[in-house]
Amino acid sequence: MFLENTVNQKEQFGWIEVICGSMFSGKTEELIRRLKRAQFARQKVEIFKPAVDVRYDNEKVISHDANEIRSTPVPAAANIPILADGCDVVGIDEAQFFDDEIVSICNDLANKGIRVIVAGLDMDFKGNPFGPMPNLMATAEYVTKVHAVCTKTGNLAQYSFRKAKSDDLVLLGEVDEYEPLSRAAYYKSMLREKVRQIKVKDAEELTSKENNSDA
Repeated sequence: MFLENTVNQKEQFGWIEVICGSMFSGKTEELIRRLKRAQFARQKVEIFKPAVDVRYDNEKVISHDANEIRSTPVPAAANIPILADGCDVVGIDEAQFFDDEIVSICNDLANKGIRVIVAGLDMDFKGNPFGPMPNLMATAEYVTKVHAVCTKTGNLAQYSFRKAKSDDLVLLGEVDEYEPLSRAAYYKSMLREKVRQIKVKDAEELTSKENNSDA
């Protein structure tokens, strides 16, 4: 359910809204929708994204459906408060890539009367809570969890399965690197990946023993 408030000038405090989900679930699209509505209402809006995210554009926030909005890339969460001074609404995309300070910064902004809208992955490719997202969700007034469609089963997807052969926590990518999967499909895919790794390891050990015996 999408809960969306408007800025109440008589209220001293703002609030935090978190939009979370897997890859390809429409997080950024929903973030842009809410921010454009605020702009249409002539509220002062600033949008931030981590400087590391340059998949579509160095400065704009762009969804998978090519919706876009101007943003300011920042290297760390600490840069946001100064740039957000005087705003009614602050949007933050790909929040999982920020350091833990993003949580206190979002709360400080909300306490100053700013509506803060945050979008990010709630889980990494291993299915673990991603970076500061759990704490952001815990302190937010409103949490919207959106879902993709599982590429294997057609059911709702909540996991981001990494197809690329990399164990790096941060790996920017699109459909070539990730696919959204349901719980059942994700579990089966992870199980197949473990079996594959065991076979590769056994093959490497066998080859190593054969080479040693030949020596």
